Amino acid sequence: MFLHGYLSSKEAFSAQISYFSRYFRVTAFDFLGFGQSDPLTSAYSVGDYAEWTKGILRELKVEKPHIIAHSFGCRVAVKLASAENSAVDKLLLTGPAGVILNRGLGYKIKVKAYRAVKKIAPRFAQKHFGSAEYRSLSPIMRESYKKIVNEDLRACAQKVENEVLLVEGTRDTVTTKAEAEAYERAFPNARLQTIEGGHFAFAENPVVFNLLAEEFFV
Repeated sequence: MFLHGYLSSKEAFSAQISYFSRYFRVTAFDFLGFGQSDPLTSAYSVGDYAEWTKGILRELKVEKPHIIAHSFGCRVAVKLASAENSAVDKLLLTGPAGVILNRGLGYKIKVKAYRAVKKIAPRFAQKHFGSAEYRSLSPIMRESYKKIVNEDLRACAQKVENEVLLVEGTRDTVTTKAEAEAYERAFPNARLQTIEGGHFAFAENPVVFNLLAEEFFV
């Protein structure tokens, strides 16, 4: 089963879906609010997305799948597995999001500035503060985004007994190697592998990624 990243879709895994469909039953879908799925009607947290994913698995009669997840999809995979280890089998997490390291003084200053400006000029604050990704979102998606990115999932990772492979791109600046290493320490049964590429290393370097995944699952 493939779980895509934020503001992405199942098509991001085109090379993997094509490759693994020759050997496995492949399940790939767009998370609610992305791709061809319906828009959100309320601000979903990671836990809400995990419950929604469980519903998809029941509906499709998919039992204990191997998971390949990217970025935001890794958050959902970790939450899903931590609630019920037997719900899934092995987890391959690439560009793994879900760890909050020390954000530092600069981040804290930006947050305080945003809150101060928002009280005086909310439209200006929305337009000029936050990432381009955040500013592109609808109001409901912004609330969901805040719930998602402010949850550190290392406590959940500690409950995941499944075998986990973390695959980090050597040039990934979105989810850093330090974050992947912190995840590796949190999981009881995980190892970290680096491959050439950025945050979408699985798409940039599909042959190497697919072979790693195939060896891990088989």
